[in-house]
Amino acid sequence: MKFEGYEKALSVPRIGRYKTACHGDKNKALVLYRYNIKLGQKFYGLLGVLEVVLRNAIDEHYKAILNDQNWLITQAKSGFLVEYRETILNEKDKLICKHKYSHDKPVASLCLGVWTFLFSRNCYKNSGKTLLQIFPNKTHGFNQKDIYADLDKIRRFRNRIAHHEHLCFGICGSVSVHYVKKIYALVIRYVHFLGYSSSELLYGVETPLPTIEKIRNLAETL
Repeated sequence: MKFEGYEKALSVPRIGRYKTACHGDKNKALVLYRYNIKLGQKFYGLLGVLEVVLRNAIDEHYKAILNDQNWLITQAKSGFLVEYRETILNEKDKLICKHKYSHDKPVASLCLGVWTFLFSRNCYKNSGKTLLQIFPNKTHGFNQKDIYADLDKIRRFRNRIAHHEHLCFGICGSVSVHYVKKIYALVIRYVHFLGYSSSELLYGVETPLPTIEKIRNLAETL
């Protein structure tokens, strides 16, 4: 398919950004667009692993600290998760109607935004200021504010992937891998903070690093 066909299928503004970044080179623009898609694919699995490990650590922490195996529902009704009351209780009701409810079901279905919210200032305070205990390898000096900011960056990046947004541009619209390298470093950091070896936990999981290198090499030819 010719470049004009991609413009029609993907929209001129979407593909045009890649063309502009590649100084009008249509072939390089399409290569870059495909690299951007590949980045999202490679990051998606990586982020999925981190999200599962994070939410499981949070779940085990609050089950123990609150002595409540059903803490998620309890706190949504009248505790530090009342802000997500409707979301959590609606999910519970749907599962009950299907005769599939167990505590683990809503834990698995809630979005990363909920788990990130638990580290926000007020929620962290209202829940007893104990949640940082899930990070046995946390760097000394990292506090609630730092961790919330990092996890929110990861959450927003995950949302960009979900909405098929561009990942490979700098502030001025030039081709850049600075942003994705920072996110990759954050993911590895939090795998470590949670007490795991990234080489072991992420063994067999595709890495975005080769695609990042290809984008960097392409940028050098522009």
